[in-house]
Amino acid sequence: MRLYHFFRSSAAYRIRIALNLKGVEREQVPVDLLAGEQSLPGYREANPQGMVPALDIGHGAPLTQSLAILEYLEERFPEPPMLPRSAEERARVRAMAQIVVSDIHPLVTLRVMRQLSEQFQASQAAVDAWLRHWMHEGFTALEQMIGDDGHCFGGRTTLADVCLVPQVVSARHFGVPLDPFPRVCKVADLCGSLPAFAMAHPSRQPEAGHQ
Repeated sequence: MRLYHFFRSSAAYRIRIALNLKGVEREQVPVDLLAGEQSLPGYREANPQGMVPALDIGHGAPLTQSLAILEYLEERFPEPPMLPRSAEERARVRAMAQIVVSDIHPLVTLRVMRQLSEQFQASQAAVDAWLRHWMHEGFTALEQMIGDDGHCFGGRTTLADVCLVPQVVSARHFGVPLDPFPRVCKVADLCGSLPAFAMAHPSRQPEAGHQ
């Protein structure tokens, strides 16, 4: 497998975590979003949206969209599972994952912040306020849904943890205040210390030292 990623991308970070959890070997190909490499014709062939991640599985077009890739990995490599057994519990875990993937992350990506700044002439203070608002909206909901055991659901690592931890790391990178969210932070700290999460951290990627 070949994973096209950017070391600071939360979406790509999710896939690195999942691949580590599943013990899947891969080649990692960096795509520098800051340098605009995602828009080059060669990469557009891998991902027509010009986004990361993309996962080349050795046949057909590379897989795109992080949640779709996570579901693929869960189906192809079922152990250890990232989803509970019952339909109800799976729905609850997916809901938490989607708060991150669908409600927080799309509004705080690099391309959105650039659009706010360049097209709408938003000041840096306004862009920062936008980012804080949408992260706080999602974290407020998640804080009520997460239990007290250090994981998002069921006392073990699930798809929800895989999605939440990168978003918290991103929030901390941008200086978003997280004091109102002790349960969210507990999940990020406990899971972040696990080898599969720690090895996927942006700071542990080879290209991190060049940015």
